[in-house]
Amino acid sequence: MTKRKAEIAEHFINAIPHCKALNMRLTSIANGVAEMELPYDLRIVGDPDTGVLHGGAVSALMDTCCGAAAMSHPASPSGTATIDLRIDYMRAATPGQAVRTRAECYRITKSVAFVRATAVDDDDDNPVATATGAFTVEGL
Repeated sequence: MTKRKAEIAEHFINAIPHCKALNMRLTSIANGVAEMELPYDLRIVGDPDTGVLHGGAVSALMDTCCGAAAMSHPASPSGTATIDLRIDYMRAATPGQAVRTRAECYRITKSVAFVRATAVDDDDDNPVATATGAFTVEGL
């Protein structure tokens, strides 16, 4: 992947106000694989009694990371949008811990990129959630 393509994907993420509000951070991106992190923040807790992050914040992280993976695929010319995203929540994220997502664009056609992702916290062997999705491919 060219450095320019990585810069475009990073700019895409940094330009989305929702990503900024959630303090999402791109940690790695190359050749159809992206990794992002969502820091623990009391402002995005979904259950004040337990301190568990809201599922919508985890969903937003996974959607954004999948889009970045699609954009960074060598055969993808530019931007993308979510067509379909299925998220399976396996367990609550551990209160106080960041959630990390790794997404991989495993197939790309003229118009659709197919992506899968996993979200974890400090317990890497026990996923918080998994996702599969389809994203638009612009300009092929």
